[in-house]
Amino acid sequence: MATACGSGGSGSMQSDAAAANAALVAQGQQIFRFDTFGDETKWTDTLRMHEVIAAAVDPTTALSVGLKVDAEALPPAVVQGIQNGTVDLKSPATTIALLKLNAVIGLQGTVETIAGTDTLTHVGITCALCHSTVDNSFAPGIGKRLDGWPNRDLNPGAIIALSPALDAATKAVFNSWGKGKYDPRFNLDGINGPQVIPPAYGLAGIHSITSTGDGSDIAYWNRYVGVTQMGGHGSFSEPRTGVNVTNGTDDLITSKLPALQAYQLSLNAPPPPAGSFDPAAAARGQAVFNGAGTCSTCHSGSELTDANSRLHPASDVVSEPEPNGTPSYASRSATRQYRTAPLHGLWQHAPYFHNGTAPTLDAVVQMYNTKKSLGLSNADMADLVEYLKSL
Repeated sequence: MATACGSGGSGSMQSDAAAANAALVAQGQQIFRFDTFGDETKWTDTLRMHEVIAAAVDPTTALSVGLKVDAEALPPAVVQGIQNGTVDLKSPATTIALLKLNAVIGLQGTVETIAGTDTLTHVGITCALCHSTVDNSFAPGIGKRLDGWPNRDLNPGAIIALSPALDAATKAVFNSWGKGKYDPRFNLDGINGPQVIPPAYGLAGIHSITSTGDGSDIAYWNRYVGVTQMGGHGSFSEPRTGVNVTNGTDDLITSKLPALQAYQLSLNAPPPPAGSFDPAAAARGQAVFNGAGTCSTCHSGSELTDANSRLHPASDVVSEPEPNGTPSYASRSATRQYRTAPLHGLWQHAPYFHNGTAPTLDAVVQMYNTKKSLGLSNADMADLVEYLKSL
């Protein structure tokens, strides 16, 4: 009978696989946005950040250090109150109310009613804290989520330095980092060399995920960050660097890594905004990219990176020496080398290079032209910048 045609065939299997992957991606989105992996142990029990928030972090202060608010999590009454000024943006109680609504991106707060007052008793962080921002569609710092976009407004060092559990010397290090930067190795090797927060989009098909290519998939770095930086419950071990960290007696990370990675791999690099580059100049710039600029010798293939086939010694990169005489970031890594960064979405995430030493794409091209003795003319460099904006 015709009614049974195709059942159990390849089309059905493909459909089932697609549905399973969609479910995994959806699960990963929830993990990325809302799962702390139990890191309240660090942010509440050790650093006592819940006390800091309750005492001193009003929404205006939170926005000033780069925290973002998910406008879609705000009920109409709160939206109206913000618009007409009846919601007090200078009160820490409002921040607690926003945490209760699950509206502060990357922060998870437990709010309990104690003696008739909403009280923040625990706080933890999620992946979205550093690797999401908003489109500012409601107000600066308030809008729809943009997952995978690095929050280059975020000042994580200044936030951590608010902890009453830290000594003055440690607070000084954290306060030295500035917006959009974080050192994911400082707490392990004691060297102060902050890196720019990287995008978490456009990583499908790229095996060397980090700037130094330590791991071959996102799950490696998710475990590293989840355990050693966020303070989540689980273990991370890296014999090449001697890092061996275990938090808690349970594992709240391992089972979530496949879904988390699936979600991150689904995040595409954002296309350049309409009118943000000159198409004719970009076409000329592409010729420079593939020719005199020699960019394509490393930024090759469809992903514009050779990271899947090789890494590069620190002597190859133009972004070193590091600022302030800090040792090479590569020397602190497992590979002691650098990967070639993929370029899609490049327009979005200034400053550039692992250490943010180039504030603009113009500065990137100037540095390459000077340090590599490329001999590009001003016109060549201007065209090359337009091409980079188009990626």
